[in-house]
Amino acid sequence: MVTYLGIIVAGIAVRQLDRWWFSPRRGRHQLASLRDVMALQRARANNITPVLLLAGHWLELLGWCLIAAHGGLAGWMAGALAGAVKFRHLQEVSHFAVHGVLTQSPRAATLLAEAAVHIPLGFVPVPVRRRRHVREHHPNATVIGADPNLRELHDAGLHSGVTSTRFALALVYPLTPAGLAATLRGIADNLRTSTARWWRPAGFAAAPVAITAAFGWQATLCVFVLPRLLLYPQLAWMSLLVEHRWWDADPIEGPPAVVEAARCLRLYPNNPVLALLARGTWLPYGDLYHYAHSAHPAVRWNYLPAVERGIVGTPAYTPDALFLGGDSAVARRHFSALTGKVVSRPGLQMGPLGQKERQPVA
Repeated sequence: MVTYLGIIVAGIAVRQLDRWWFSPRRGRHQLASLRDVMALQRARANNITPVLLLAGHWLELLGWCLIAAHGGLAGWMAGALAGAVKFRHLQEVSHFAVHGVLTQSPRAATLLAEAAVHIPLGFVPVPVRRRRHVREHHPNATVIGADPNLRELHDAGLHSGVTSTRFALALVYPLTPAGLAATLRGIADNLRTSTARWWRPAGFAAAPVAITAAFGWQATLCVFVLPRLLLYPQLAWMSLLVEHRWWDADPIEGPPAVVEAARCLRLYPNNPVLALLARGTWLPYGDLYHYAHSAHPAVRWNYLPAVERGIVGTPAYTPDALFLGGDSAVARRHFSALTGKVVSRPGLQMGPLGQKERQPVA
């Protein structure tokens, strides 16, 4: 068991090389403006440390496979939770590849994201993800009929007039039979997309086959299948829920930071313990700083805390809880917006999902 834990620690250590290389603390740089941030980011950009970053995550997964294979029930449970967290981390790393800031070369970012994340996990091809996320979601966040993320929430039952029971089920939608079916359909659609070749489904099948051959069916079930089909989708769903004020965003004109402040939120600003836990599990790689990312999507995750601290600040809505935490909890606010309990400002017409109308960006 000590050897298995040593493999996990080695994976963590390998990942730190990318963190160290891009760290703004290395060299004591003063990031007082977006120009300073982008200049440092460009100076540090490379194609080597991102490879080590992703290799470190897969090395950790190897260690967790060994623990699941030889650790009994406790090993199965630990492997399942770790697998879900690792897949969530891999998703967020590939998210920055989609934005073109993971590596120095855009082509290297695409190849790396495909090989280390999208193909083995059955995700949609990177170019398709780039179109949906960068071109469709980012400029149209919270806009009815234009934002694919809002459509996904609506399809899960989060729409105007939702009952409290239906809303509660929607919060854990990936864990429900309907959510599992949607996950399976999504994987199937991703594998047969028009840009897919034979190697995409083959690559997706290769991961569980290799794990089974090397570590046994327990490792495959606990570290790959269960996390990929149930646990990781739930972590990603929780992240989606806290991205925006989905149903009560304010339609404001102005520069990106102003527009995004009216439709974003910042979770756990006053709770460093929960913030640290979220950053290490379900909101990794800058996802906790989603407002800063939305305002400046070309900034790598290493610099988003500095952008929030010294450039954009935080939006008006800064809840300290997702599910439980009084009236300010994200789930409670979403439910209030969907049931008409969040009052619009004068002169703003409510849309069919309980959200104020805005025109999509083409």
